[in-house]
Order: sequence, then structure tokens, then C-alpha cells
Amino acid sequence: MNRLTRHTNKSRLTIVAISTLLLTSLSVSAANSKVQSLPLSAERIGTQLQSYQAQGAGPFTAAAGQKLWLQDMDGRSCTSCHTAKVTNMGMHQNTRKPIDPMAPSITADRLTDSAKIEKWFTRNCNWTFKRDCTPQEKGDALLWLSLQ
Repeated sequence: MNRLTRHTNKSRLTIVAISTLLLTSLSVSAANSKVQSLPLSAERIGTQLQSYQAQGAGPFTAAAGQKLWLQDMDGRSCTSCHTAKVTNMGMHQNTRKPIDPMAPSITADRLTDSAKIEKWFTRNCNWTFKRDCTPQEKGDALLWLSLQ
């Protein structure tokens, strides 16, 4: 088995492991919450992570996602609008408009639409970090948020 095949197989195993972990975590979370249905599809998150992986990213870690979420850049961070505790309501810094909690365990339709995920990563990464987020950063952040 060559190096590329081993890397590809390892990547596939990582996606399967993440999907299994998410499905297990979400099932427990849904059973223990007042949300009527699963807050997001482990398959959908797995597909989104595979998309980032196809762009050269991975493996993803929730710890790196949380670190990105809390990272300050010239007085701005994800927490500026969304708060450090993603189960709480946020508020847009300019418009003062309320923002529903980012945690899918609280906001059932959070992280369920790939187009919206990309739209908000583009907009918020440029506002916060003054650049696009990398596929690695998106995957890490998405993984961390999906576990909240």
C-alpha cells in the first residue's frame, strides 16, 4: 500500500469516526433536550467536512475549532457577536440585532444548510479576521459547533 492510499484510507476512517461520534453525541443530546428532532444531520456534517477535506484540509479537531472561535483579532472574535457560550443568544455589533444561539442543540435548524454555512463563514471570517477562513479552519469550527 503506498503512502497516498494510506492517507486516503486514514481520511475515510476519520470521516466515518467523526460521523459516528456526531450521530452518537446528537442522539444523546436530542434525548436530553427539549428539541423535538435532531438538531443536525451527522451525515450532512460529514459531507461538509468531506468537502473541506477535498480541498486539502483535515484531520479536524473540536479543540482547534473552539480556539478559532475564541481567537481575538484586533478586538474582534466570533464571540463579539455570538458570545463565548454558543448556547446563549448573541447580538450583531453594528445593528444590535439579536442572533439565535449557534449551538444546534438549542437552535434546531443551525448548521443544516451548506449554502448558508458557506455564506456566513465568508461574511464572518472577513469581518472578524479580515480574510477568508481556510477549509481547515471551517472544518474545525464546524466540528466544534456541531458538538454544542
